Amino acid sequence: MRTRMRGWRWRRNPLRRRSDVVEAWTALCVAVLLCVGGPLAGIAAGWWAYDGARTRAEEQRTQRHRVPAEVTEHAPAAMPTSEGERQPTYRVTVRWTEPGEQPRTDKARVPAGTRSGDRTYVWLDDRGRVVPAPADGTAVWQHTLSAGACGTALFAGGVLAGYAVVRRVAARHRLAEWEQEWAYTGPEWRRHCI
Repeated sequence: MRTRMRGWRWRRNPLRRRSDVVEAWTALCVAVLLCVGGPLAGIAAGWWAYDGARTRAEEQRTQRHRVPAEVTEHAPAAMPTSEGERQPTYRVTVRWTEPGEQPRTDKARVPAGTRSGDRTYVWLDDRGRVVPAPADGTAVWQHTLSAGACGTALFAGGVLAGYAVVRRVAARHRLAEWEQEWAYTGPEWRRHCI
């Protein structure tokens, strides 16, 4: 039969060592840090990521413009997908004409199954190169949430790694204290056994 004594490290007793007290206080600090510091670290990382992603999205919207284009080659047909899945996109050649300029062609992403002659839109940067569409609100929030989750996970990993180090050091000190006390009481036990 085993009897569990809860909180024995907090109460005074002859079996409690200094390393037990340090380990108990460390466990309390780890619990507080994980419950309070982890979410705060995630919020701070998410906030920082949101500001950066929103600023980048605004810059992209000012530096890019959308023009209508004509698809000049067929895109491969899409495989049947379950409802709600995104259709794959393929890079095909498209042609467009900006006002006052010659017709141009380049590769752009179009949905699967797009046929030659279909109309689509391409995004161009200030130099006239085909670029991806600027990030929308969904992409900004996805970036924010993933950065927040990573921030929380990194903080929790650091706290737990620190706790593992403290436990290892406490175990070494506990063994050293037991060894020292056994060196003191061991001869007494041997003398009574003889």
